[in-house]
Amino acid sequence: MPRFAFFRQLGLPGHLNVVRASLGAMTGILLTAWISHQWLGDNHGLPTLVGPMGASAVLLFAVPASPLAQPWSIIGGNVLSTLVGVACAAYLPGGLFAGAAAVALAIVTMRMCRCLHPPGGAMALTTALGGPAIAKAGFAFAFFPVGLNAVLLLLVGILFNNATRHRYPHRAAPAQPNAHGTRDPLPQDRVGFTTADIDAVLARYDELLDVSRDDLDTLFRQVEARAHRRLHRALSCADIMSRDVIVAHPDEGVGQARDRLLGRNLSAMPVVDGKGHPVGIVGHAQLLAGNGRLVQDVLDPAPYRAAPDLPIDELLPALSTGLHHDALIVDPDGKLAGMITQTDLLAALWRSHVAEQVASAGPQQSTPV
Repeated sequence: MPRFAFFRQLGLPGHLNVVRASLGAMTGILLTAWISHQWLGDNHGLPTLVGPMGASAVLLFAVPASPLAQPWSIIGGNVLSTLVGVACAAYLPGGLFAGAAAVALAIVTMRMCRCLHPPGGAMALTTALGGPAIAKAGFAFAFFPVGLNAVLLLLVGILFNNATRHRYPHRAAPAQPNAHGTRDPLPQDRVGFTTADIDAVLARYDELLDVSRDDLDTLFRQVEARAHRRLHRALSCADIMSRDVIVAHPDEGVGQARDRLLGRNLSAMPVVDGKGHPVGIVGHAQLLAGNGRLVQDVLDPAPYRAAPDLPIDELLPALSTGLHHDALIVDPDGKLAGMITQTDLLAALWRSHVAEQVASAGPQQSTPV
């Protein structure tokens, strides 16, 4: 078996992520156990670290993007399930029956409170069958040590995941707003699938998936774009960009830049420093409003930037929402290499479409007269 093929067969994203998750879980459990012991000490035989925290650590460090591993799921799932386990042990007959009922009721409770967390089932069972020490502690056991363990493990998870470039708590990429303030869907949402389609399929699927609707939307759109590039020849930004770009400079006057913009019949110009690095973009609106000032005072400092080898398909989300009308193409040294306008992108896509139609039609045969 090739090196690391075992991890690929498990469906894991890579051996480095496995090592990262393992180190995170070990760090989380060690710190949680040590701090809990320092805090609680020997509290009449109660454990300072409860076993189901190991399962919480797996979710928190191995799949931090999962809805089941988010902060409220970890804290709410563990604490509420423990409360359910204590109640079942106190008020239901028979240890085994109380344990089974605790697991069942924990699922219902977590689902109703939107904090479903698989280790919560283990926590409910452990509590219901925990013996005299846990029974004596009663409902306080849900907070010390269970609640304390959950909070400490979560704090370590937040620090560790973000330090290793896994944003946590996980948030799906925000939806692009309609820049015009109307109720119309964004242009890219008027064709292809929509979030309503995802909702409809999930409703028919009738299963709880370990991924959010917003993450599914982002994933599907990336898959859709990748499939399009695979099925069609991918043009890059370098193929279609304007290379002889008319630019403005930060320290020149607005009137001078406006004359150049109008004289060249342009809608916008990149603003570059003395080394050729883009520092912004300026258009008619900024130049008209900034009469008597310098370009650096009125420029937009956050233009859309792209690399020369970026497929032009990936420009579509940025240039079709109304937030950006131009893309500045920046080389690996950070210098301006070119510029692509919405018109450039539309023309390139149209020419690509025409070429595909011609290629699919095949050679035309002349008809004898």
